[in-house]
Amino acid sequence: MKAQRAVIIALYVVAMFMVSIDGTIVNVLLPTIAVEFGVTPGATNGINIGYLVSIAVALPAAGYLSNRYGVKRMYVLSVSLFTLASLLCGWAGSLQALILARVLQGLAGGIITPVSMTLLFRTFSPPERQNLSRSLVLPIAFAPAIGPLVGGLFSEYLSWNWAFFINIPFGIIIVLIGLFALTEFEIFKAPFDTKGYMLIALGLPLLMLTLSLIASDGVSITVVFCAIVGVFLLRRFYVYERKIKEPLLDVRLYEQPLFLSSSLVAMCSMGALMGMLYLFPLMYQYAYSASALESSLITFTEALGLMVASKLLPRTSKRFGMLHTVRLGLIGTVMIFCCIAIIGPSANPWLLRGLMFAVGICLGHSVIGSQLSAFHHVAKSQMSKATTLYNMLNRVGAAVGIALVATTLTVSGRYFSEILSYQYALVATVVLLLAGLGCSLFAKEQETILKGEKA
Repeated sequence: MKAQRAVIIALYVVAMFMVSIDGTIVNVLLPTIAVEFGVTPGATNGINIGYLVSIAVALPAAGYLSNRYGVKRMYVLSVSLFTLASLLCGWAGSLQALILARVLQGLAGGIITPVSMTLLFRTFSPPERQNLSRSLVLPIAFAPAIGPLVGGLFSEYLSWNWAFFINIPFGIIIVLIGLFALTEFEIFKAPFDTKGYMLIALGLPLLMLTLSLIASDGVSITVVFCAIVGVFLLRRFYVYERKIKEPLLDVRLYEQPLFLSSSLVAMCSMGALMGMLYLFPLMYQYAYSASALESSLITFTEALGLMVASKLLPRTSKRFGMLHTVRLGLIGTVMIFCCIAIIGPSANPWLLRGLMFAVGICLGHSVIGSQLSAFHHVAKSQMSKATTLYNMLNRVGAAVGIALVATTLTVSGRYFSEILSYQYALVATVVLLLAGLGCSLFAKEQETILKGEKA
């Protein structure tokens, strides 16, 4: 039994790590890819947009697929598809081929994320999950933080292709382990909600596309149209899902204060994290004319702080209660972000590394703590749909964070110096953290329950 649980933790960490790191590892390689394929840097936006939109298409169906066909089966299938897509990305001989392979990779990644969480949370009880904090932080926040560093190393010493080839050996190993070491969970059969899926499979990608276009091109008629249609379809989806007996996603889970508030806290925290990881390398490279590798060595210390937070969380949550720990983490992150914005990128690099390390400790408590809190009272039969809802908000939060930073950077650049516009853009991420802090106040009645549990 212990060996089975250890295998599940390892499979969760490696699969989620592959998906999470692929969201940021490509960013520093886009200029190199543009040169190799003879296109403008702006033309490479499709590499990330195709990945994000395809994730948004696949994500809503993940809960149904794992319930209907089994968590083990969907885990193995999605990781196999992700590994194949990674091979095709590395082999791509044109920009169009690379974008198509990234779309396939995103479809697989959209299923891997909630299915992996279901695998973990259906195995371990709520009290046991607090001791898994180190396993939870690796793929959630550590992987995006080291993505630019790994990408910078490949750019410097190998080639961009290895950003995708690196997934292949890991993918093959965990598929083989999953096939022979996992046992299938109970299957919950239900009819497929076709209408609900069509609404969200159109609405969510349109919303993600809107946020991606804002980040890359600013506001335009196309962006406004996508936003209006996307929000309309998502609103229709929400109303429809509340009415039917067997919904694709049980949005009634949002009626649980703890699940709703924790999901929103996680969304805001991830938005602030991804916004900072997007902005700081640009800001640092501008101030020092530094390379992508040099700037990523600054942000990398944030990932080390996250690792420290994962070790501290069981003790801090036992002493203060999980929800108070999440709030303290958000308050600490707000203060550090403001400090970084005030001193600017021209400060001593070691001071910046220290501040980034502190960000990792504070934000790590918020990110991991909110995830543990969200699924505290979710039944096993609802776990697949709950993890899908949670991950949808996480993806939206990441896109909102990048879009907010990019828009602030563009607008403030018209009125202030470039360095000031970078600093104001960083302050914009504080708005997301404050919103997350506000959301954390919605579940006060659960504090006593969570505080009484032993880590």
